Amino acid sequence: MSGELPFLPPSASNFAGEFNMLFAGLLAITGAVLGLVVLLMFRFCAHYRRNNEAADRGRQTRKSWHWEVGWTTASFVVFLGLYAWGADVYLREHHPPATAQDIYVVGKQWMWKIEHQGGQREINTLHVALNRPVRLVMTSQDVIHGFFVPAFRLKQDVVPGRYVTLWFDPDRIGTYRLYCSQFCGTDHAEMGGAVSVMAPGDFSTWLADNATGGTLAARGGALFRRVGCDGCHGAGASVAAPSLAGLYGRRVALRDGGGSAIADDGFLRDAILQPAQHAVTGYAPVMPSFAGQLDEDQVLSLVAYIKALGAVPR
Repeated sequence: MSGELPFLPPSASNFAGEFNMLFAGLLAITGAVLGLVVLLMFRFCAHYRRNNEAADRGRQTRKSWHWEVGWTTASFVVFLGLYAWGADVYLREHHPPATAQDIYVVGKQWMWKIEHQGGQREINTLHVALNRPVRLVMTSQDVIHGFFVPAFRLKQDVVPGRYVTLWFDPDRIGTYRLYCSQFCGTDHAEMGGAVSVMAPGDFSTWLADNATGGTLAARGGALFRRVGCDGCHGAGASVAAPSLAGLYGRRVALRDGGGSAIADDGFLRDAILQPAQHAVTGYAPVMPSFAGQLDEDQVLSLVAYIKALGAVPR
């Protein structure tokens, strides 16, 4: 592919080519600055060496700020441009298109647990379709991990206690290495895996072959009923609690002057594990915490179930 750099892995995502250009630009500009400084340093060292009697050391000249101001301003403008370019790429990495498919990732010592919306589960391998945007919703079950795919030029720290997201559009079929980029304990070096980019037809076949008989949302619905959530949030519940139908993505008002918040993945997770932080206006803060009772996989299934409720009335 065009724009490849010889010392980096082959590019395999929509962000990789732009990253290559940004990285090459940064190397070129810093190399030019370094080269000029070193050249001038050796030039003056050679000219004003001790035994060079031709060097004029006695003439005093009036100091001029033109060179200093010009050099500093030019450097500032160039590097500010690189910063703005990099910031733009970074922001776009965290704003997926509406068509992106959600895949859930849980990092734990020392593996990556991955689950698709259709219920397909993987460990240390992520299967995706060519030219289909994917949004990863990630969290950690223990310590900080780093989800790093060099061929995609993407890295995202995965933090316990919160959800982080990252999206990409794979544009080259193949299998690419997945690493943990944060030291996460004794077997950190063994925490690796692969991302397999498949043709759309092959990916559909893989999904069918690895179907578990129930979607992630369906498992979340079963768990929702098993732990008693429907006793308050279900149809005909005796306890007054907010409706969950159509909740995902909506702005909700919080109690006691807490302002408002968007009911996204992170909000729903916190509402399950730390409900006191997200008490909704108009309802008593009586929901118990499920922290310590549900693991991250179960919380993800509950979030998927709530998202799947859509705008269906209670």
